[in-house]
Amino acid sequence: MKILVAGGAGYIGSHTVLELIEEGIEVVIFDNFSTGKRELVPGGTVFEGDLHNQSDLEKVFRLHNFNGVLHFASLIQVGESYIDPQKYYRHNLFSSLNLLQAMLLANVKHFIFSSSAAVYGTPEQIPITETHPLNPSNPYGFTKFFVEKILQDYERAYGLKFISLRYFNAAGADPEGRLGEMHEPETHLIPNILLFLLGEKKGFDLFGTDFSTPDGTAIRDYIHVTDLAKAHVLALKKLPALKKSEFINLGSNKGFSVLEVIKAAEAVTGQKIPYFAKPKRKGDVDVLLASRKKAKQLLDWDLMYSDLNTIIETAWNWHKKQSMPK
Repeated sequence: MKILVAGGAGYIGSHTVLELIEEGIEVVIFDNFSTGKRELVPGGTVFEGDLHNQSDLEKVFRLHNFNGVLHFASLIQVGESYIDPQKYYRHNLFSSLNLLQAMLLANVKHFIFSSSAAVYGTPEQIPITETHPLNPSNPYGFTKFFVEKILQDYERAYGLKFISLRYFNAAGADPEGRLGEMHEPETHLIPNILLFLLGEKKGFDLFGTDFSTPDGTAIRDYIHVTDLAKAHVLALKKLPALKKSEFINLGSNKGFSVLEVIKAAEAVTGQKIPYFAKPKRKGDVDVLLASRKKAKQLLDWDLMYSDLNTIIETAWNWHKKQSMPK
């Protein structure tokens, strides 16, 4: 089996490439390294190209016979998507359409899409199941929503078969310390806490202390990035036998508040974490929690690393390693 991984030098993409390689699957990473990191490439063949350049796509599909495609290459900052929605619509939609066109021309019909819980918007019930109404509340979420609609039309018209994996909060790092999170800028909670402790951030801001939760801070469903990566491999293997395309949540079905994450980080690192309380951000909801029933049933997906302490320990080990003098 040979797989194209678009965005394979990014955070979740690189961890998935590592899992694919360990499963004996041949991988070609397609990345322009605008946000992906060369040091996160764990192996496989690298094709440096841009999803906005159709000739790059035509070339990689001409050089290789792929059995399927995994698509991670998108812009991901919710706040930035409010400020510059054109950037998000142009990048996330055009890149996906170009990739799908190249697949159709090459007669590659198996596709795993990196989607998001952002397609749900403000939850009407908790935990969120895949049948929850789709009502994105920001441009980033709408780009994922629109690509999912495109995929449904491509299945009907062209026979494309896909699984769209809707992530909740990816966190942590490879348990063996080979890979981790390297976003610029970093917007995720756990790495920002840890980078502050390592002196790489001037302060740590806590956005919102007046949510309708027991301690007033937002509750989120954190999923270890290695568990996420393993779900992609399972989805890839299950896809050919499925009768129809699917949408599947990837979450732990367990939530932690921001203050609970801070306390867990203090326990792991042995350091006190002072914070600056700031107003909640636009679009932030009280609780986001996934039902993982469908992922268990369809993918036989078990969680190995998604307890909060393991998430923080693996991330802490990674960031400490990165902060050491080279």
